[in-house]
Amino acid sequence: MESNNVFTGKTVEEAVESGLEALGLTREQADIKVLDEGKKGIFGLGGSKARVSVEKRATDGQRAAKFVDGLFEILKINAFTEIVSDGEKVEINVQTANSHQVIGHHGEVLDAIQTIAGAVANIGNEQYKKVVVDCENYRDGRKKTLTSLAEKLAAKAVERGRKYKLEPMNPYERRIIHAALAGREDVKTISEGDEPNRYVVIVPANLKPYERRTRNDRRFSGRGDRNGERRFNRDRGERREGRGERSGDRYSSPRPARPPKAKREIRFGTFLGNSGAGKTEENNNGEE
Repeated sequence: MESNNVFTGKTVEEAVESGLEALGLTREQADIKVLDEGKKGIFGLGGSKARVSVEKRATDGQRAAKFVDGLFEILKINAFTEIVSDGEKVEINVQTANSHQVIGHHGEVLDAIQTIAGAVANIGNEQYKKVVVDCENYRDGRKKTLTSLAEKLAAKAVERGRKYKLEPMNPYERRIIHAALAGREDVKTISEGDEPNRYVVIVPANLKPYERRTRNDRRFSGRGDRNGERRFNRDRGERREGRGERSGDRYSSPRPARPPKAKREIRFGTFLGNSGAGKTEENNNGEE
């Protein structure tokens, strides 16, 4: 045996078995690297032994945490990771003096770190293992905020008989909305759109008929319902100057104005003579 978990043997297989026995590991638990395959000498002269490195394989959580620590070092962020759970689900917590750098706007940076950590943790896995990266309990606080928002919008959707769109969210946050309203019978939730702009729509059971015919539902942005009401008016098919009429889901081109009807010419026999009077009578009898 050499230092740094390097083992030798007449063959590679012999060196590997020597390393596994010394460390008390199975092949599934070990990372094995062949350093030198060795060679046979002539008449026992000039030969060399095989050399391998045998180390205990890092867990999924350890690989992910190590990668994230390296990422912080590259980005020059003063932060480090600690593994909270490393079983069927990997949970990693980030400790930092500047949480905004790690979390970002609405958790965008933290979500990106979590996505990469999940990819690293699942290298070589046949079944995907869920990985959660958190910082200063941001995930828990965000979950409470989204749950409260979902309940308020559901109540408003039922009260008004309208469906509401939420702003685009990542899959993790969309699942929070779905779960928050899953037990209700008066509303249902669906996801629409394509990533990264996929969003949740809250649909009440008492949806009004005109709401069923339109796709341009109001999207909740936290700015009140003024914009929603304007969109609602357009959805009902009201004409807007310069944009034509609403037809299905698209605006049709403005209809050309009808030319004004020509005023009926009145002929007076007194001034135009008998020929005019006769023609007037002929029109009244058949052509008009």
